[in-house]
Amino acid sequence: MLNKLKQIKDIRSEAKKLQGMLAEESITVKAAGDKILLTMDGNLAITGLAIDDDLLDPSQKEKLQDGLKKAFAEAQKKIQRVMAMKMKDMGGFGNLPGLS
Repeated sequence: MLNKLKQIKDIRSEAKKLQGMLAEESITVKAAGDKILLTMDGNLAITGLAIDDDLLDPSQKEKLQDGLKKAFAEAQKKIQRVMAMKMKDMGGFGNLPGLS
């Protein structure tokens, strides 16, 4: 029983360490002809968003919506690659009991 509790503690410790490392990572992408800048951290939180005033015009609503979706998808894809490399560098979670 104590061994299982230690394993859980080790898993939590590794997960917190990884989460902290990922929070330090950041990706910025451009969309809609560089009129949208979106920044995302390794925990998939949007940490920055800049939209050119031209896109705030009601006639540009569809372009703004499409640009935001594309920027989010691209940022998510790029940061997931960074996250995968970080996990690989850490040896993944394969070295923890119960996760191999």
